[in-house]
Amino acid sequence: MIARRTQRTVGGMPIPHAESDAFLADEGCLYLDCAAQGPRLRSVHDAAMAAMELTARPWNPPPVTPQALREQLRQRLARLFDGEADAIALVPSAAYGLATAARNLPLGPGDEVLVLDGQFPSNLMCWQARCADVGAALRGVRRESGQDWTSAVLAAIESSPRLRIAALPQVRWDDGATLDLDRICALLQSRGIALVLDLSQSLGVLPVDLARWHPAFIASVGYKWLLGARGLACLWVAPHWRTQGSPIEHHWYGRDAGPDWRFPLAPPTPFAAGARRFDAGGLDGLVPLSMALAAIDQVLDWRPENIATALKTCTDALDQGLVQAGLSDWRSPGHAPHLTALRPPADRMDAVFAALKQDRIACTNRYGLLRIAPHLHVAPADMARVVEAAARAA
Repeated sequence: MIARRTQRTVGGMPIPHAESDAFLADEGCLYLDCAAQGPRLRSVHDAAMAAMELTARPWNPPPVTPQALREQLRQRLARLFDGEADAIALVPSAAYGLATAARNLPLGPGDEVLVLDGQFPSNLMCWQARCADVGAALRGVRRESGQDWTSAVLAAIESSPRLRIAALPQVRWDDGATLDLDRICALLQSRGIALVLDLSQSLGVLPVDLARWHPAFIASVGYKWLLGARGLACLWVAPHWRTQGSPIEHHWYGRDAGPDWRFPLAPPTPFAAGARRFDAGGLDGLVPLSMALAAIDQVLDWRPENIATALKTCTDALDQGLVQAGLSDWRSPGHAPHLTALRPPADRMDAVFAALKQDRIACTNRYGLLRIAPHLHVAPADMARVVEAAARAA
């Protein structure tokens, strides 16, 4: 990333190595696409290279076993929730975790599952399939003009007597719009409706309030705001399902085979403790596990609340710059501190996106939105570069 000599501070407290020292150099590109893929930390890259060297010689046992690395990662991830390692399952993707939730939560003919219109497909298609299997209905929430997503969701819950499951994000993937989960979850709990959350666009930046939300399952990828590796995600599981849930697949480290490591024909080998029963098979690669550990260590060291505060200075600077450039209507109201989107007129979209690309500003163009998602390699002053490119194209 672009080297800087100054150190970032949040609330007077320095964030160590927040810029060039922490991230790989980007050679002039302003990378604003963390909502698609987090920028690579140097520590994560170094961990990957070291693990690659170890795996090149499989006849030499690694200094730490994959099983031990999984448990270390589970313990670190638990610190983003309530500190309970038994609550964390390691899965290859958010889609896998959400499909696990869809498989386990009770749903019958005539019941309804609530999702947002335009919700990311990982938290949509598993519910489409589940509803089709049991004869339930999928209810999509749409916003009326001038309505925010929280109000739309609350109204949908109030008008859905057969609602059994709400499958929601904390932050929308396309424009960073936030949902007030405190208000939504209070209503869900009063009606006995199960909550499933996809926190892929907020875990590692925004806090998780299990005591208020009482979710059944929470899934998140590990390669976006957790800055880790693809192919390794997490699933938080509520206490009931840690003892009663059924995993999607069955493999040896999802079971407690005892010190003799035996798997008799009968009775079946009992499940491993807690949410480990939901662990996916094949997640024993030293490279992704090492990368994920290095990444979560850095996120925990920086602390998500400090990351959120720092990134809000960037998105605030973007909003202020758009106002000063006469592009107020291009802002996304109510966005998260770390994720927003430009909303140029449809007839200028291609020109604006081309101008950003020409200036080596990387972002996602989807559904009439230019998603802007910085991490700590970006400074507030960098947002002027975005505004200038957009204003030229406008």
